[in-house]
Amino acid sequence: MTQIRVKGFKIFKDRHGKPRCYHRETGHKIDLAQSPIGSAEFFAECETIRSIAEAQKAKAPKAGTLGGLIHSYFATEHFQNLAEATRRDYRKCADFLEPIKGTPIHVIDTPLIAGVHDKAAKKIGWRRANMVRTLLSEVFRYNIPKGLISANFAKDVIPKRRPRDRAYANRPWTIEERDIALGKAKPHVRVALALMMNTGLDPSDALRLRKDQVDGGTIWGVRGKTGEEVAIPVSPTLLAALDRMPDHNAETVLSNSRGEAWTYNGFSTVWHRFKSALENEGLIEKGLTLKGLRHTVATTLREAGLDERRIADLLGQKTPSMARHYSRSANLAEKNRETMATLEKENERRAKIVKPSPESVKPDQSEDEI
Repeated sequence: MTQIRVKGFKIFKDRHGKPRCYHRETGHKIDLAQSPIGSAEFFAECETIRSIAEAQKAKAPKAGTLGGLIHSYFATEHFQNLAEATRRDYRKCADFLEPIKGTPIHVIDTPLIAGVHDKAAKKIGWRRANMVRTLLSEVFRYNIPKGLISANFAKDVIPKRRPRDRAYANRPWTIEERDIALGKAKPHVRVALALMMNTGLDPSDALRLRKDQVDGGTIWGVRGKTGEEVAIPVSPTLLAALDRMPDHNAETVLSNSRGEAWTYNGFSTVWHRFKSALENEGLIEKGLTLKGLRHTVATTLREAGLDERRIADLLGQKTPSMARHYSRSANLAEKNRETMATLEKENERRAKIVKPSPESVKPDQSEDEI
């Protein structure tokens, strides 16, 4: 009986005496029932697997290139511990750099990276270009200790400035816009907006907030983007909003209409549909974002006279001059209680100055539309 051998493949019999075959490098198995050993179908399958493996190998970043450095950074613990949204944005930046991934390390310098930065600004905009610069800076920084590159050639590249004619990104909401949104939103959306309005939590952190993180009248958590601890007192306004929330069994504070935890994409879709409807009715101006609610809290407190350090403590923002330890969260709770009281009073004061007409805040009657 002739023994068939194919380079790169292992052909054998298992402990039950049944013939098996797989590609050594990739582990891809061949279904010998459909492609018997020695048949034309068998050799065709082997050739297909080999071609796919070679194509994938050619596509993989090579050592000693920019692509290799990026691949090395993506494997670091630092990258794996970044917020999901940040990892997603960095991968998009890597996609932009795909055409030059084969650039040898020895030709990389600051002028080259500055040129890449300029080209990115023209193609994908100033904000994304700055993100590309940030990614490259992190890639170089984490590969220097490995001896893979000599310096951080992105560090001295000057970030692009926001064009003067660009609108305020994530602008603060007005009192009228907050009242209209709360009045028009369905219960599950309304309580989510109220949570962001009365805490300054980032939308992703608000949607992930678990019930067990609310204890003793305080929200205890960690900001996903920075890893900073936050201790946010639950104000009377927020408590009233939470009490009106429909019952659900999700482990998160917020839930969708099915009683399940919101996904970020799910809430974003509902929010966009809801916001567009309000814009079409002329009830709100364009430019409202969920992140803008975080800016609203910061702006309100700043205008009320609070210093930036106290506002940063409430929002879980990190500063180079002050590193805070986990145990300090307990101390933050009392200080933030005073901060939250200021926010509550300021919102009440502004609401008395400008009150929307009753017609503009009537809840919708339909339960199927946002």
